[in-house]
Amino acid sequence: MSDAQTLIENRPPSVAALFLERVAATPDAEAYRYPVPPASGEGPDDWKSLSWAQAAQRVYAIAAGLIELGVQPEERVALASSTRVEWLLTDLGIMCAGAATTTIYPQTNAEESAFILSDSESRVLVAENADQLAKALEKRAELPELHHVVVIDPAGVETGEWVLTLAELEQRGAAYLEKHPELIKERVGALSKDQLATLIYTSGTTGRPKGVRLPHDNWSYMAKAIASTGLIGPDDVQYLWLPLAHVFGKVLTSGQIEVGHVTAVDGRVDKIIDNLPVVQPTYMAAVPRIFEKVYNGVAAKARAGGAAKYKIFQWAAEVAREYAKVTQDNFKRTGVHSAPFALAAKHKVADTLVYAKIREAFGGRLRACVSGSAALAPEIGYFFAGAGIHILEGYGLTESSAASFVNPGEAYRTGTVGKPLPGTEVRIADDGEILLRGPGIMQGYHGLPEKTHEVLESDGWFHTGDIGELSPDGYLRITDRKKDLIKTSGGKYIAPAEVEGQFKAVCPYVSNILVHGADRNFCTALIALDEVAILEWAKENGLEGKAYAEIVAAPRTVEMVDGYVRQLNEGLQRWQTIKKFRLLPRDLDVEHGEITPSLKLKRPVVEREYRHLIDEMYAGTRES
Repeated sequence: MSDAQTLIENRPPSVAALFLERVAATPDAEAYRYPVPPASGEGPDDWKSLSWAQAAQRVYAIAAGLIELGVQPEERVALASSTRVEWLLTDLGIMCAGAATTTIYPQTNAEESAFILSDSESRVLVAENADQLAKALEKRAELPELHHVVVIDPAGVETGEWVLTLAELEQRGAAYLEKHPELIKERVGALSKDQLATLIYTSGTTGRPKGVRLPHDNWSYMAKAIASTGLIGPDDVQYLWLPLAHVFGKVLTSGQIEVGHVTAVDGRVDKIIDNLPVVQPTYMAAVPRIFEKVYNGVAAKARAGGAAKYKIFQWAAEVAREYAKVTQDNFKRTGVHSAPFALAAKHKVADTLVYAKIREAFGGRLRACVSGSAALAPEIGYFFAGAGIHILEGYGLTESSAASFVNPGEAYRTGTVGKPLPGTEVRIADDGEILLRGPGIMQGYHGLPEKTHEVLESDGWFHTGDIGELSPDGYLRITDRKKDLIKTSGGKYIAPAEVEGQFKAVCPYVSNILVHGADRNFCTALIALDEVAILEWAKENGLEGKAYAEIVAAPRTVEMVDGYVRQLNEGLQRWQTIKKFRLLPRDLDVEHGEITPSLKLKRPVVEREYRHLIDEMYAGTRES
């Protein structure tokens, strides 16, 4: 039996048990870093730390406080908050109480929040602030099961019998623990691997979200499987900003507890650029949109520096891509990252001129990034790989506890999602669908047995709904969502995500793109531009001072984007090419329900919203 198998098979029943083991093993080691904004509101944040023992003191107090409120094993405690250290402490407190966490994105509106609270039968809601509390108050009459709301940030909040602060909950819990000192050990010791730990509602691209039931064993397996890959070690510093309501964010916390490294946590996306040089992470996880934004930002900055600077950037970008492709190919064949002398010499010059500055912007110590949740355009992946920012793409779903595949360290291959985690099985169905089986797979959808049977076979195989290909040596490449594949009226199949990804690598101004063409005789696209990048471009092109909507409507902008569409089409098969496109009057966003909180495109919503633009593009053709 391999070391990885031994590690996985000897796992405890829960991450709560792993947490107790971690605290006992390294009580004084640093566990978490978190920012405290200055009282004046100006100047840099002051970063504070918690050791594992200090974190445990708060976690156990939260757990005991929930028990004192009457929360029973497997009962649900909802958590509606952005990513912050209190989210991590509360989630661990819920698990140590034997209860189960229901995650709610802070952007979720009052109606959908009420649906999740009601459907999950949550007894307690831990709300970040007055805004999150207001949603529960608005729908209180519809939530008879909700007995208490605990507020993390009490500013502007009126407490009472129904509402208390997190500080009050911790005080009550600490007092309760004095009378029952063995309480946490007993609760954690009583946990079984099949007990519900987490209920995550999929933000889904259609219909009501479904609650995915993830038992304690899922997270314990994930913790051990991630540790067994050797991708993270005890000396690492992780920068965690991803939404913890999402399964991708949540799985990162399990691996950290097993390995015992430091996590710097701050969910403010607008602070990422400021935080990186301060935190100096050795690894972090992100979604493709972040890498696209960084790439577009670097390109826009080079362009703003004048023609010569932009030319150097374009040259360096091509060198980076070529270098990454060559070195990855050589590693595949020989096990060594090597490049011919001439390419290596060019790469060294480009490194001094361009790449070193990019690495510095990421804090200067970044060993690797993990990218998931959606496909990263390979050309963007190759650019970062060549620049020394190694992006290890991974793959998983909420239903598989997030991390089913990840690229294996030095042997990573851009354009693939790597190999399955130890203990996870994969099979490609006759129609190309990826099927998964293993300890990371969900129990089923909460209260929806028919929906569960649609995707989960009796022998444990889970139907992902994604189409993919396995290489002979086990690397998986995702080609598209099964339901998103386009079949043109000419009978040709097109994977829109592939075309969309290629366009993002070509055009530095794009934010979102949707390719349309099902049952049509040619493809069209709806394109939303990145506001920051396009406003910079507008300054140099006679459109300074104009609003975003005016800029995208300007003939000069349309002409500029048309040039990139033509460039894209040169590399596509004839039936994949974009014949017509329309620029959207604003970017797509979570608030309008056009993208999910994890930044995935909701195709049906966007197509419905902009049906008039799609119809306009096909007007006058034979099919209209």
